[in-house]
Amino acid sequence: MKEECITWTIYKHSLDYPDKFVARKFILDKPTEEILIGNSLQEVREMLPKGFTRFERNPSDVLSIVETWI
Repeated sequence: MKEECITWTIYKHSLDYPDKFVARKFILDKPTEEILIGNSLQEVREMLPKGFTRFERNPSDVLSIVETWI
């Protein structure tokens, strides 16, 4: 079975949830419909599946991105 490259990107003040933190699941570079929504960064981090490693925001990322988990 082929493994997929799954990442979770956490956003603050996204256009669709401006007052929340949102984690969006990506497979390869394509967003899925799966999202996690919380009132704080820590709340969303606690909802992420176990086994992912945190990467800080790249300076070239859009400003609403907080971090990505791979």
